Amino acid sequence: MKNKIKELRKLKEYRQEDLAAALDVSRQTIIAIENNKYNPTLELAMKLARYLDTTVEELFILEEAK
Repeated sequence: MKNKIKELRKLKEYRQEDLAAALDVSRQTIIAIENNKYNPTLELAMKLARYLDTTVEELFILEEAK
């Protein structure tokens, strides 16, 4: 699953630290999610979408199986 977190975060001029603090997670968690190394829980995905003023569906892209 890919995501647009880094793109939207930069568009809103948030630092990874800002996003992590607002969502009560570590900066390393934000880095892992942005680099598609970790898929967040549904709760965290919803918080990310809300904070970045978008929907979960717009924020995360489910890649189709080949």
